[in-house]
Amino acid sequence: MDAPDLAPPPAIADAPPGADRRGPHALPMDKLVIEGGPRLAGAIAVSGAKNAALPILCASLLTAEPLRLSNVPRLNDVRTMRTLLAQMGVAHDATGGALALCAAHIDWPLAPYELVKTMRASILALGPLLARCGEARVSLPGGCAIGLRPVDQHVKGLAAMGAEIDLEHGYIAARARRLRGARYVFDVVTVTGTENLMMAATLAEGTTVLENAAREPEVVDLARCLVAMGARIVGAGTDRIAIDGVDALHGATHAIMPDRIETGTFAAAAAATGGDVVLEGAGADALDAVIDKLRESGASVDVRDGALRVRRDGPLAPFNVRTAPFPGFPTDMQAQMMALATVAPGTSVITETIFENRMMHVQELKRLGADIEVEGNAAIVRGVPRLAGATVMATDLRASAGLVIAGLIADGETTIDRIYHLDRGYERIEDKLGALGARIRRVR
Repeated sequence: MDAPDLAPPPAIADAPPGADRRGPHALPMDKLVIEGGPRLAGAIAVSGAKNAALPILCASLLTAEPLRLSNVPRLNDVRTMRTLLAQMGVAHDATGGALALCAAHIDWPLAPYELVKTMRASILALGPLLARCGEARVSLPGGCAIGLRPVDQHVKGLAAMGAEIDLEHGYIAARARRLRGARYVFDVVTVTGTENLMMAATLAEGTTVLENAAREPEVVDLARCLVAMGARIVGAGTDRIAIDGVDALHGATHAIMPDRIETGTFAAAAAATGGDVVLEGAGADALDAVIDKLRESGASVDVRDGALRVRRDGPLAPFNVRTAPFPGFPTDMQAQMMALATVAPGTSVITETIFENRMMHVQELKRLGADIEVEGNAAIVRGVPRLAGATVMATDLRASAGLVIAGLIADGETTIDRIYHLDRGYERIEDKLGALGARIRRVR
């Protein structure tokens, strides 16, 4: 759509006096060194979900009262989001996995490029800022280089709710005295788009209906938090979500859901190494598609009392994966399952339908001796008897996790460069794997 000509909102065009414009400190160029071979065994606890925590942190912008969160993962992306919210005026206090946020005074409703460029989830501040403050200016997002991931659905949805939006100089500038309820049909299923519009609609006048909405468990967790804050939302977890706007939200207490992708990653690592691992607090009800493929690969998966036990005693078997929006197979588990397939006798086919550039890990897996051929958006993986350690480079968050799994099953030593990607989405992964018997260390 053509955006109307709007000057950047004068109240937020520049940083307030004394604001830190530098963004987070540059990350050290750490490496992981893995000596492959040991089977994983033991029990570890699953951390809170990054993809649930980030929108819920942004939900704090919707109320002047404190939002108290537990099970918050200690990740680079979460730290970046806290820095972003702090620059807007949000007070926060963290103790371990607990975090209290209070947006009583939002004095700078701007998400600057210096912070947004490292994490595309910063776009989630747009809807809450606009709904609460009547204006917002958010840099177009960055993050992993796995595809275009346009934000046009966010912009079109807010425009349908009465926002005036200008796109210029790399920023989205939006204004609305008060958003109005509307019916909006997403052109494509988008998780962050659904979350952004759902948050904005909580303070809109009237009823908003989102059609073709994302059904992911993280959307449902955000809705639970918003309802605890006084929002009126029905249909979260289906493709039709209805939100009756209210005049104000209040504070609340909420526990972040378990990270289903971390769970799936450690489960795939257990299967790959022929291990026996118990993942405590796993939230297995959100992992049906992954569990099915793990069983197809030859692993045994048992769910009991909120824990997931994954073990493999026999040989691996080939399997086919096709990524799809929830409840289909998650794109965020594609690289990890490809690593598993590299040593499964026979031929596996991994098809990526969500992101157009999410096969960059293939070349790195081939450096370890994998036999993979890419045809369009599909990777044909022919299992080899063993991988061989080498130096590889992480290209994005989930590719990093796939390379870690490959390193665990490769002969000799594997060094993974650029693991700052990994630290965006996994809390102390080397400590957790080490507790299961992996020979892995971080090198600074």
